[in-house]
Amino acid sequence: VLIDGVGDVSVPGLGRKTPLQKARMRACDAVARSGVSGLMDPVQAGLACGSDTAHLSMFGYDPRRYYRGRGAFETMGAGLEMLPGDIAFKCNFATLDRSDGAKMVASRRADRQFEHEGPILCALLTGIEIPGFPEYTVTLKYATEHRCGLRVRGPGLSDNIKGTDPLKDKLPLCSSQPLDDSQEALMTSCLINQLSTSMTELLENHPINIQRRKEGKAVANVVLLRGCGARVRVPTFREQHGIPMFMIAPTCLIRGLGTSLDIAIVEAKGGTGDYNTNLDSKADAALKTFEQDGYDLGFLHVKAVDDAGHDKSIELKLEFLAKIDAMMERLARGLCELGSKSGVKYALCVTGDHSTPVEYGDHSCEPVPFAICSVDRMAVCLEAGHEEQMTSGGYLCDEVDRFDEMSAVRGALGRFQGSEVMSIIKRFS
Repeated sequence: VLIDGVGDVSVPGLGRKTPLQKARMRACDAVARSGVSGLMDPVQAGLACGSDTAHLSMFGYDPRRYYRGRGAFETMGAGLEMLPGDIAFKCNFATLDRSDGAKMVASRRADRQFEHEGPILCALLTGIEIPGFPEYTVTLKYATEHRCGLRVRGPGLSDNIKGTDPLKDKLPLCSSQPLDDSQEALMTSCLINQLSTSMTELLENHPINIQRRKEGKAVANVVLLRGCGARVRVPTFREQHGIPMFMIAPTCLIRGLGTSLDIAIVEAKGGTGDYNTNLDSKADAALKTFEQDGYDLGFLHVKAVDDAGHDKSIELKLEFLAKIDAMMERLARGLCELGSKSGVKYALCVTGDHSTPVEYGDHSCEPVPFAICSVDRMAVCLEAGHEEQMTSGGYLCDEVDRFDEMSAVRGALGRFQGSEVMSIIKRFS
């Protein structure tokens, strides 16, 4: 179970505790108390990484070798096919301040509640003509909240270019620039700049934005493009590890990464990858898949905690940590029941892909807690209660009794890089 953006720093409003220290995490604490823990740097110590590079690293693929931008993952996860030669971007519908001729990004997220407008605007922009570039086609696919994937198809494209997203609010819209001296990169950056301008002109006075202005809402009059990428051919997950794996990840970025590694994608009804997600449905989908389809490893991704960090909301982060903990207990009890029926022994692992502190509102370089345990032993711990001291009972365990950043420091696994995760999981199992 991967809790996106789970790590944090001490928060003055929480008595200098982190949200994980403050939260009541009965099930996640039981994982720590029943097994072994450590602190993980998803890619390397001191690096504030993205979810894409973190997941690649944890799945056993060196991002320095295999990463070519998150755009391809986002676009594939949204359901668009990527062919050799295509380039793609991870995009936001955002608000551009054009007063007095300025091009200032007032907000990088026009609205998180954009599930009705987003598909309409994606359909509007799909097939848009790019002046001066008649051979190229543009396709957009709505993802979730304010996000979408954008694919450009045509001859001689380069993915080695800078996007238009300034990555912070109240900064000027960036101009795409080539990142090498090739004619392909120069041409592609010119194409993207023209495309950005054309999309803004089409969005500015669309009826959706006219209505949003009347209602005093932020308009979605610019598409910010970042993470230009092409699909990279890599060994499949099963080729890399010899393990059949499924993934439950409604977030397009993670789903697309899984698709590129030929990991089976399992749907969970109501699992949206945002604040409205149905976590029980995700747990139930994982249990059903284990029971029916013969996989040895399942991966369940939860996004909302990361959104709360980006929104600088302590309340939402604590609320969703509690909801995730209830899902963890549901999952653990379900796996224990499956094991008793089939004789299969299950292990449960919980961690994050990076820290998203509510104080910063962005990813940071702090390591994240990691814990893995036997489900049988976890069930005993849950029945015994939080304060009951566990003995080893023949199981691999350490003295950590809480799932949080400070407790994990004392874990038997020490501090390690994300590239070691699959080795730890396989060795523990």
